[in-house]
Amino acid sequence: MSGRKVFTAGEVLTASNVNDFLMDQSVMVFSGSAARASGIGTATEGMLTYLTDTNTIEVFTTYFEQVWPVTSFSGTITGGQVQFGGTSITASMTATASLKNQTIYAASGTLTVTVPDVLELFDTITIWRNSGGTVTIAAGSGVTDWAGAGTAGTAVQFYIDQQYNAATVQKVAANTYRVVGKITA
Repeated sequence: MSGRKVFTAGEVLTASNVNDFLMDQSVMVFSGSAARASGIGTATEGMLTYLTDTNTIEVFTTYFEQVWPVTSFSGTITGGQVQFGGTSITASMTATASLKNQTIYAASGTLTVTVPDVLELFDTITIWRNSGGTVTIAAGSGVTDWAGAGTAGTAVQFYIDQQYNAATVQKVAANTYRVVGKITA
């Protein structure tokens, strides 16, 4: 982005000036992300677009991210603090996108939580072990880079092997997840 330019009287307005100072710094309207990709070509940081098919405004940083309307969450705001929701489980499960930035509370038994590529960049799922059995965390479909506890590989499973411990799974790049917390491999 070129920032702001003050034009002087008599200055020639070039195509580059129009593109840099007017077109690339406006809110561009497209019928969808495919039309945007073909219309813009290479996006630059700070570009804003409005997509009419989803009625969303997105900003480009290293990718286009929705900034309006604010994506919803299943939490509440109490005393100025955001409180996210979660789910309590007693059997193995596969995480879904609806659990992004939420908690899975393993209430009883030995079980496995499988995490497929369902999160957006830098979103997390936190898994708490409250039971006497081991909680296993495994990579699911679409995850091509999976690592934590000093080891990596999509076949690697991580274990929360002590009661009252937790682990967080975070998407750090496309198809790339990291598992951190009180885990072993």
